[in-house]
Amino acid sequence: MAEQRLKGAEPKSASDAAKGFDRIFVHDLVLDVEIGVYTNEKGVTQRVRFSVDVELKPATVALEDDIGRAFDYDTIIKGIKSIIARGHINLVETLAEEVARQCLAHPRAASVTVRIEKLDKEPGVVGVEIMRSKARG
Repeated sequence: MAEQRLKGAEPKSASDAAKGFDRIFVHDLVLDVEIGVYTNEKGVTQRVRFSVDVELKPATVALEDDIGRAFDYDTIIKGIKSIIARGHINLVETLAEEVARQCLAHPRAASVTVRIEKLDKEPGVVGVEIMRSKARG
């Protein structure tokens, strides 16, 4: 039987492994969002794809197989949904910053990459990707 691996558990590179980070992610989450600065984007929703990778410091206490002790992908999804539930957002960049800020608010979060794509913009997919990390103090 082939070895199964948990998504988000593998480091992207050897240097990530040396740092001792875990990674949790949500990729290709598509939601309807009220977003855009143009008149034709007001009062309507557009399909927006979210991909978020969060590097986490290892847990300092045992998770004991308890979801309540984990920073998991549902935390990311609920955060995105709470941001878009507030109403119209003009800029994709603003949305990306808010998603990043919300992820980094978690004590274990060290850095985050947020990619947001507007799927209905002609002639194809457009969007932004940002990378943020906590200030070292």
